Parts: sequence; C-alpha cells; structure tokens
Amino acid sequence: MIRTIIIDDEENNRQMISDLLENYCPKVQKVAEADGVESGVKAIHQYRPDLILLDIKMDDGDGFDLLEKVGSIDFKVIFITAYEEYAIKAFKFSAIDYLLKPVDPDDLVEAIEKAETQILKDLKYQLSTLTDNLHPDKKKTLVLRTSDKIHYLNTQNIIRCESDRNYTLFHLHNGQRIIVSNPVKNYEEMLGEHGFFRIHKSHLVNLNFVESYIKGDGGYLLLKDKSKLPVAVRKKETLLEKLANL
Repeated sequence: MIRTIIIDDEENNRQMISDLLENYCPKVQKVAEADGVESGVKAIHQYRPDLILLDIKMDDGDGFDLLEKVGSIDFKVIFITAYEEYAIKAFKFSAIDYLLKPVDPDDLVEAIEKAETQILKDLKYQLSTLTDNLHPDKKKTLVLRTSDKIHYLNTQNIIRCESDRNYTLFHLHNGQRIIVSNPVKNYEEMLGEHGFFRIHKSHLVNLNFVESYIKGDGGYLLLKDKSKLPVAVRKKETLLEKLANL
C-alpha cells in the first residue's frame, strides 16, 4: 500500500480527492489529511508517508513553502491545484505529476501509477545498496548507484557529503562530484564508523580532511579542499571532542 497524505486548505477538495482515491486507486492508503503548511509538515513528520497529494495555494503559505520546511524529502509529491502557472516550479521540486482541479480520475490513476513505480524503484535501490554495503569484503567501500553507473568508493577518498533535500552530493579528494537520489541521513550512520561526522543538517564531513576549526562567525570548519562549512551549535562540543581524538 502507498501511504498517502492529502494536503489542501479546502475540506471539500480533500473529500473529493479522498473519494477518487477510494474509488479508483485501491493501492493507496490515506493515512492523514492536513489543511495547510504547518499542519502538513506536522503530519509528514508524524506519519512518514510514501506520497503526498499537495495543493499549492493555501491560507498559511504554499506547497513550496511546505517542502522547504520539511527539509529532507523522502516521499513522492503530486501537486493538485487550480493554477497552471506553477507547473515548472513544481517539477523543479521533483514532483511526480501536476494535476489541475477538478481532477480527472484517469489523470489521478496515471499519476499514482507513476508514483508507485518510483517508490518500488527506490526501495529496490535501497535494499541493493544496503546489501552491497554490508558485504564483509567491502567494509571500507561505499557503493553508489547513479542513473548511468555504479560507483565503488573507498570511504577515505570522500571529503564530504552535501545535502540537497532528497539528494546527496559526494565531494571526492580528486575533485570529482557524484550526486545520488538519496538523502544524506542514509549515509550518516554507515560512514560514521569510518571517521565521518555530521556537523550540520547539510554537511557530513570526513574528519581526516579537516584543516582547522575557526571559532568566529558561529564556528566553522576549513577543509583541505578549501571548503568552508558551518558547524551547528548543538554539534560543536561533540565535534571538538572527535577532532581532539583523531
């Protein structure tokens, strides 16, 4: 079942979408509804959905505000709105589809099928990557799959991982960059035992590449690749302990 949240500020729209899902989309399980940005963010954090059906214009902001507030996006998004002009921006947020109100049942079914395909693809990728990374002969090797390649990286050749919502950008010691469609939190634990530490919600760093810690400007790290990265206040004490024990 595809665990789904409907987010729309109009109750009659939420009911209409619910009815369409019940009548035409048997693989969808509605787990919650929300009537705005703030309630939508809370529902997403509480229910951890596979998919959200998201209105754009709402009383306390828009659907793009909601996605920014959620942070790491590990669910699929279908926008349902009365406004055509937001389509390009919607797809920049990696939306599965963009449906106009009133929603055509056939269009909804097609969008749900696209979402299901992507969810299954992501699940297979995660299981395959987990298996590869648990292989005893690859203890210090991280396996990354992109659209056209499988990369086998020695963890000590990774300088840092940078979060971009539901993507992670790997910066390597040779200047190469690899981007994968998985959030950085997926790599935080497995790389932690190889000398990596998440200094900020956007940055997971190989501490062996730290050049110096600068106390000014709230605290930041200088790395050997000349990057300058902020350190979250709540991470500072643990970071300094780990640097002292290198």
